Amino acid sequence: MSRFQPTAAIFSGFFLLGNLIILWGMLLPDMAQSLQMAPVISGMFFSLMSAGTIVGAVIGGKYVQKFNFLHLFASLALAEAVLLGLLSFVSHWQLLLPLIVLVGMTYSVMFTIGHTLIARLYADRRAAMMGLMDFMFSLGTLTAPLWVVVLYWYVADWRWPVRLIALAMVLMAAYSWRLGAHKVVQHHAAGSKGKSLSYTAVLRKPVFVILLLAMIGYGAAEWGQGNWFVSYAVNGAGYSTEDARLLLAWFTGGMVLSRLGFALLLRWLSAPALMRILSGCALGGALMLILAHSYPALVLGNFALGIGIGGLFPLLLSTAMDLDADNGPVLSGLANIGTSVGFQFAGLVTGFWAQQAGILQAFMMVPLACGWLLVMIWLFAAKQP
Repeated sequence: MSRFQPTAAIFSGFFLLGNLIILWGMLLPDMAQSLQMAPVISGMFFSLMSAGTIVGAVIGGKYVQKFNFLHLFASLALAEAVLLGLLSFVSHWQLLLPLIVLVGMTYSVMFTIGHTLIARLYADRRAAMMGLMDFMFSLGTLTAPLWVVVLYWYVADWRWPVRLIALAMVLMAAYSWRLGAHKVVQHHAAGSKGKSLSYTAVLRKPVFVILLLAMIGYGAAEWGQGNWFVSYAVNGAGYSTEDARLLLAWFTGGMVLSRLGFALLLRWLSAPALMRILSGCALGGALMLILAHSYPALVLGNFALGIGIGGLFPLLLSTAMDLDADNGPVLSGLANIGTSVGFQFAGLVTGFWAQQAGILQAFMMVPLACGWLLVMIWLFAAKQP
């Protein structure tokens, strides 16, 4: 029971974070039209969000262990709700940009807290539980396209999905705060007072440098797809917005299945072998999205990309934590920094590329990122004992 309660709090938080992070890509066409955002501004929007995420990851990796994890998680969730509420009322894109930086920072620290606490609670089966936690995140990304489509049947306004997520954050914050004060679970949620960790010491080990580089490719692939596919399908392949969002659900659905089921495959495959297989599947799916625009091809490409991408993050991070469990918060922060750099790179380059040559060509960023990821996965796997 003592492990179940903080696990439920973190898992529910990750479900909401999954909804939140995929929301922007789905709402981007409507936001761009409402706020008169050019493609380069849309790219800057994602770039600034990922810049905030990088700052949050650095701060979180060094300092979250100074606090009660659940109290800090609750406080950040409440702050995120306030930021989202403010964002939902903006009428000019210039006001949107500083707010999205703060949204990214808050999200990132919450992400680091979740990985650190679950890794601490389940050191005996870290890969499986971190995979299940990231499954909840992916479940959020899967459900978001579906409930947004339904909500748009009644209220075709990008602001209301943001407000609903803000309300859910408030409820989750209240639960987490109450739980953090409970004596039965407090010892699990308490950090190491007065101690901060060092990124420099961790990065002296080549295997963790490769981890960072792999996460850059991962972030560029996952969020290049998540944030740009709807625009690619609508403006490049000629699909309706609703069809494009439903196609994106095949990608998030593949991620859900991958994160839910990869731990079962570890009974027969080593972690390095499984990472190689998944990264190859991701590259194949990404290439299919570029080479064929028929509906079945886009379904299959999205699903294969999701299957390949989904299990890689928990596999990479749990494998790294097995190598250096004492630096778990820093490794989580490092993974988050890498994905955020990839996120930022994909957002900025795709925006500029689309401005010059159109989204149909600019979407090549996704298979290029998958190719980089495949190479880094092979190098990381070669470093394992």
